[in-house]
Amino acid sequence: MKIVRTKDDLRTLRRRWIFKGEKVAVVPTMGALHAGHLSLVEAAKASADRVIVTIFVNPKQFNNPDDLTGYPRTEDEDAAKLAPYGIDALYVPTPDQIYPDGFATNVRVSGLTEDLEGAHRPGHFDGVATVVSKLFLQSRADVAYFGQKDYQQLLLVSRLSRDLDIETEVVGCPTVREADGLAMSSRNVRLSATQRAIAPVLKAEMDRAAEAIRRGADRRVVLDTAKQQIENAGYDTVEYLELRDAETLAPVTDLSRPTRLLAAAMLGDVRLIDNIAV
Repeated sequence: MKIVRTKDDLRTLRRRWIFKGEKVAVVPTMGALHAGHLSLVEAAKASADRVIVTIFVNPKQFNNPDDLTGYPRTEDEDAAKLAPYGIDALYVPTPDQIYPDGFATNVRVSGLTEDLEGAHRPGHFDGVATVVSKLFLQSRADVAYFGQKDYQQLLLVSRLSRDLDIETEVVGCPTVREADGLAMSSRNVRLSATQRAIAPVLKAEMDRAAEAIRRGADRRVVLDTAKQQIENAGYDTVEYLELRDAETLAPVTDLSRPTRLLAAAMLGDVRLIDNIAV
C-alpha cells in the first residue's frame, strides 16, 4: 500500500494503471475507519484491479465548527486496518491539494439536498458535492463505493456523476450494523456506555414503523408514535423521521413505488442517522 499525499503523485499512479488497461476503484472516506468502511474496500477489491482509499476530513461539509474540531484523525490506525486488504494507494491529501489558495468553485446539486439532512446541516451537501467532484477527477476512478447509511449522500453523488458526465460509476453498498442493529458510524465512539445501550432503539422503532406501514396503518400516526417512543427511550430529540420516495426523496404519495424511511436523532451531543427500505 502506497501512501500518497499529492494529486500529482496520485495521477502518476493512475496513468500507469490506465496504460495497463486496469480498472480502478476509489473508496472516499474521512478516516476513523470501521467495519462499514472496510466492507466498501472489500467490494472495491472484488470488482477492480486497483483500489484507492482516500482520507480527507473535508472542512466544507461541516456546518458546526466544533464537529469539525472534534472529528477523529486516526491516519496511522486507519492505515493499519487497511493493510490486510492489499489496496494499492491510500490517498491522504493535504488541504492545499483539495482547496488551494484562491479556490473559488462550489458544486451544488439541487432538488436532492434542500430537505432532510440539508435542512438541518446548511451547506453540508455543497461541501460533499465539491470534495467528491475533486476526488473523482483527481483519481479518475472507474467506479466509486459509498455506503447506504448516508442514503441522501449516495443519491447526491450518483446524480453528480451523471449530471457532470464524470466517468466514475457510483455503487451503493448495504449499511453495516452492530449485532444490536445500530448502524456503524465514526460517531459511535463518542457515545457513553449509557447512550450506547439506548442507541439501538432508533433502528428498532424504524423497523416497527416500516412493518406497520407495510400493513397499511396510517403513516402519520405510525411515524409520530415512533418518534415519541424514540424520545421516551432516552434520545434528546428526533430531528426527522420521514417516509420518502427511494429515488427522488420526495414525500410519498404512491406506495407502489420503492420507499425509504430516513431518520436523524440526537443522543446527547451525538447525532445519529439511519435509513431502511420500506
